[in-house]
Amino acid sequence: MTVNDFIRRAEQVYGERTGVVDEPQQPAPSLGEMSYAELAARARRMARAMEDLGIAEGERVAMVSHNSARLLTAFFGICGYGRILVPINFRLSPDEVSYIVEHSGARVLFVDPEVEESLAGVNAEHRFVIGEDEHLFAGSQDPTPWSAPDENATATINYTSGTTARPKGVQLTHRNLWTNALTFGLHVGVTDRDVYLHTLPMFHCNGWGMPFVTTSLGVPQVVLRKVDGAEILRRVKQHGVTLMCAAPAVIAAVLDALPDWEGEVPGRGRVRIVVAGAPPPTKTIVRVQEELGWEFIQIYGLTETSPLLTVNRTRQEWDDLSAEERAAKLVRAGAPAIGVSLSLQDGEVLARSNVCLDGYWDNPEESARCLADDWFHTGDGGVIGDDGYLTIQDRKKDVIITGGENVSSIEVEDAIFSHPDVAEVAVIGVPDEKWGETIKALVVLGEGSTLTEQELIDYVKSRLARYKAPSSVEFREVLDRTATGKLQKFKLRAPYWEGRDRQVN
Repeated sequence: MTVNDFIRRAEQVYGERTGVVDEPQQPAPSLGEMSYAELAARARRMARAMEDLGIAEGERVAMVSHNSARLLTAFFGICGYGRILVPINFRLSPDEVSYIVEHSGARVLFVDPEVEESLAGVNAEHRFVIGEDEHLFAGSQDPTPWSAPDENATATINYTSGTTARPKGVQLTHRNLWTNALTFGLHVGVTDRDVYLHTLPMFHCNGWGMPFVTTSLGVPQVVLRKVDGAEILRRVKQHGVTLMCAAPAVIAAVLDALPDWEGEVPGRGRVRIVVAGAPPPTKTIVRVQEELGWEFIQIYGLTETSPLLTVNRTRQEWDDLSAEERAAKLVRAGAPAIGVSLSLQDGEVLARSNVCLDGYWDNPEESARCLADDWFHTGDGGVIGDDGYLTIQDRKKDVIITGGENVSSIEVEDAIFSHPDVAEVAVIGVPDEKWGETIKALVVLGEGSTLTEQELIDYVKSRLARYKAPSSVEFREVLDRTATGKLQKFKLRAPYWEGRDRQVN
């Protein structure tokens, strides 16, 4: 069970079919339309290039990239030949990217032209700007096959924000990716009649695994570099898109674009949109069904679980319900996916499955903690109903999900506290209609400080990725703490979540 199974089948069965339509508007020259045979050939040339650079099996190759045919190629050209891909969020700050490259030990680094200037100080033994590296793919000699294919070998290391200020490198094996791709494809009904739109970042848990299952079934994959609601509608119409995955913020962007859309809504009765990150409000689910005419599918999972743990898709028993009643059911995280067992321990959701990570890269203590007793400890709080459906109610670990991106509150607190005028700080997530949650900083200033809200926000943006900066700052005289000095964040969050039955949005 290795990722080569997916591209091998695509080349053999669907070789002449369009495999990928690259983003036409990007700083690197677009690769245009490539057939699956051409995609497989390019993956072989990429593997050969790594071999010529002396990158051995098991060594790491990092790529900072927006969605692109080149990143899609790397899933097969790097992972398929026994090397390890480290896909990095292009929105991270230079310090964050530098840490990941260094911590993973990546000997090769590919950088998107758009972030080349800002990442000028981030280096590896071999560094290439995407689009200026075509000489690497000019050879015709086949690569040496993976010497001993192993489904338990690490395929990717995906860095995720957690409860610590530094991101952790999630080791996902070929078996993890294989199992996730097939179960995901089965639950959402992927066939070779689909057309997939990459609205979801491919760096984000490997595009949730969709690049693998869609490749194996010969599904044309349309690359979208940047999210834009109107552009999503245009590409659905132009390419006949039937399937996409997205964070709630993407749905909001599409719905916001509807009033200015001329003509019939594209994809009505045809498109399935799979949503994760945090469930959108029920009224948004109703709008997806009624205004767009698209099927809404909810899933839940984490990077550490490849990510699919639960699926919530409308079922026959719900056919006679009103749109609002169906939405109330669909807002739950869902029922366990095939092969997933869920349990609760002191309110925390635990999972056991072939999709659970092998461990955290170079972090044995955290690996042992999260995989204690042969269960993966999600850090999320929830309840499981009599029908087996999971509802996430609170986040036991201090992670804020904003626009589908995980942000460590501790990391943001560290950045804010480094300002000389800040005496105390607590960072919490507060509900937001567009982003699900936004970041709020509760700050106690030092005596005599005249620091303003905007000055502090700008300061954080200079130190972290912009999306990690608070959208609002509230200055206070004191912050609630326990007798031992620990912040009582549940008390700090409570006023903003009043009237809601869950502490995530």
